[in-house]
Amino acid sequence: MNPAPAAAAARAPEADPGAEPEGGLRRLGVRPGARLMAHASLGGTGLRAEALRDALLGLLGPRGTLAVPAFTPENSKTSSAHLERIAGLSGEEVRAFRARMPAFDPARTPSHGMGAFAESVRTAPGAVRSAHPQTSFAAVGAGAQKLCAGHPLTSHLGEESPLGKMCGEGWQVLMINVGFSVCTAFHLAEYRIPKPLLRMYECVVKVNLPGLPGGQPRRRDGAPWGEGWTAYEDISLDDSDFAEIGSSFPEDRVHRGRVGGASAMLFSLPDAVDHAQKWMTENRR
Repeated sequence: MNPAPAAAAARAPEADPGAEPEGGLRRLGVRPGARLMAHASLGGTGLRAEALRDALLGLLGPRGTLAVPAFTPENSKTSSAHLERIAGLSGEEVRAFRARMPAFDPARTPSHGMGAFAESVRTAPGAVRSAHPQTSFAAVGAGAQKLCAGHPLTSHLGEESPLGKMCGEGWQVLMINVGFSVCTAFHLAEYRIPKPLLRMYECVVKVNLPGLPGGQPRRRDGAPWGEGWTAYEDISLDDSDFAEIGSSFPEDRVHRGRVGGASAMLFSLPDAVDHAQKWMTENRR
């Protein structure tokens, strides 16, 4: 897709792949006091997770906020991450494996498949994390505690989740070395289209885990005391068309540039959700 003239004028000049990330982030449009949800895949870019995190926090300053998805999809019965782990096991072995699965702990459970940058934010000094056992967010900076509080089971990525709060507060999305196919913001649109599909989810949680309304765990034989499986209904999340949705996102709403050796995009989270909602309403059946 050819960029519109307005987008070309907003683009940052390419940065030296060996340069520190601060200059590229500034040229891209990251400003003090901004609130950013970031996605980054740093393999092959020369960027280090902690250096990028610290550069962002330094640019955002004390009034800014940095958030990342800190998902744990392996805590499930149906996710591809979980199915890969039990592939080849007998029925008895699967039952034993599931009985041993540890409950999600916001303070200790690593995110799965989110990358080194997301983990560096999750483990940063002063970071907080929402309590959803499959789709938590981690955040650092002003308002992080409020952002991550009260993430109900029945709203993976809906209005009551941190993502919904970010949209309502007019956050921006920063994407480094990744495309729209992994744009978490688009998931909020799935909650806003007419008659979204629903499905059941199951995961292991701590009984009476603080800040986890919306579902009460049910004990299972073999589960440690204080932990158990819980089942709940939510939107059937589907990212299979996100790349196509992103390809039609107006180019004049995207600032493009380079951060170190990586391509980068910066855009409005509400704009992305509005675009995805319109696209899904017209094209999903």
